[in-house]
Amino acid sequence: MKPNQKFAIHFQNLPLVAILRGLTPQEAPAIGEALAHAGFGVLEVPLNSPQPLESIDALARAYPHSLVGAGTVLTVHQVRQVHEAGGQLIVSPNVNAAVVHEAVSLGMVCLPGIATATEAFAALEAGAHGLKLFPAEASSPAVLKAMLAVLPAGTLMIPVGGIVPGNMAPWLAAGAHGFGLGSALYRPGKSAGAVRQDASTFVAAFRGELTA
Repeated sequence: MKPNQKFAIHFQNLPLVAILRGLTPQEAPAIGEALAHAGFGVLEVPLNSPQPLESIDALARAYPHSLVGAGTVLTVHQVRQVHEAGGQLIVSPNVNAAVVHEAVSLGMVCLPGIATATEAFAALEAGAHGLKLFPAEASSPAVLKAMLAVLPAGTLMIPVGGIVPGNMAPWLAAGAHGFGLGSALYRPGKSAGAVRQDASTFVAAFRGELTA
């Protein structure tokens, strides 16, 4: 299955991105299993983690139906490294048109980080599949709603930063399509059991708000 097809399926079923900053290759199997059990299908290993390409390779092999890739991708060279490691997702904290172009040319899904309407339009023009509103702590649901009012219909907006089960509702009401989940879901040294429990809590909260 192509990466964009996986992206469409997972973002229809459960649009939550697990951001596994600090994950080690040794932890990857157990953490991956915990997230898969909770229903997560989009896994991001930031490149400032220990041996991130090894973790991406391990997760991509273990969960071929998941969309696995890297975060904190800043250069074209890093895009190519992630692709060679089996990654199919590129997430960045910023908008770099060259990074987006390279990811798209390799058939990967690309979610660059934006904080303004200008950056959002630039990212979409470069070919981004969706937008990472980052850092969400410095923004607000009102800002997201205002951006979506002027962006092309169907633009995917994903708040990242400071998202916890208890604050998802206002973002969803404003039009957020999903979330990137960081330290509230995983942090270095957190047990697979704790990750599994917190992942399930996130899923329950998200689905509850969707049906509210």
